[in-house]
Amino acid sequence: MQESQLEIDPVPAHVAIIMDGNGRWAQQRKRPRLFGHKAGVDSVRAVVETAREIGVKHLTLYAFSTENWHRPGFEVKGLMSLLKTYLQVELDNMKTNEIRLDCFGQKHRLPEDVHQVLDQVMAETIDCMGMRLNLALSYGSRTEIIAGVQEIARKCSAGVLDVRDIDEQLLSDNLYSADQPDPDLLIRTGGEHRLSNFLLWQLSYAEIYFTDTMWPDFRKSQFLEAIKAFGNRQRRFGRTGGQLESK
Repeated sequence: MQESQLEIDPVPAHVAIIMDGNGRWAQQRKRPRLFGHKAGVDSVRAVVETAREIGVKHLTLYAFSTENWHRPGFEVKGLMSLLKTYLQVELDNMKTNEIRLDCFGQKHRLPEDVHQVLDQVMAETIDCMGMRLNLALSYGSRTEIIAGVQEIARKCSAGVLDVRDIDEQLLSDNLYSADQPDPDLLIRTGGEHRLSNFLLWQLSYAEIYFTDTMWPDFRKSQFLEAIKAFGNRQRRFGRTGGQLESK
């Protein structure tokens, strides 16, 4: 029996991951930070393949935040180059494995060549139905929420919406993740315990799994361990454990 065929129940429909620790992993080995980012690409590949294999329907990876633009120019350039190469190399695998690529974030801020490749991969995988892979690129949750509120305000001002129409679902419908369910599980690698401006609205009821493992060392077995830990938790959504057990 393959490891991915072990009994894993339930499998979260949507997993979000803050991929942290690439730079520190490289520094521990006295190598440049980009060495860690390159190693982290292999972890992305392993986790995407495993998620698809066990039946995760939506996988969102925090690849590059709005704050990451403040990093040294050579590191940003290297990250953009790695992103472009990953997209080009993985396109055929995505189509073969029925993985649809989406982007959460400010695509217009990406370098033109990266933007073009991203759009190409998104277009060529749009009909894939096996799993949605969301890359959060130039992403910041507060910026996303503000943009959603502004769009609702414009519609109210134009008379398309009434203020009384505004509710949680309406705001959700005006975010990057509009047509996808909220994450069931958030994984953060690298030993930090914070959300870092990631999916603040969508993570309201997600289970959170922190691990000290640096992202380049987070592969199939570590991902499955996080999924199994999720299965051992009782998701109450404000109810008591007794209420759930009586159902």
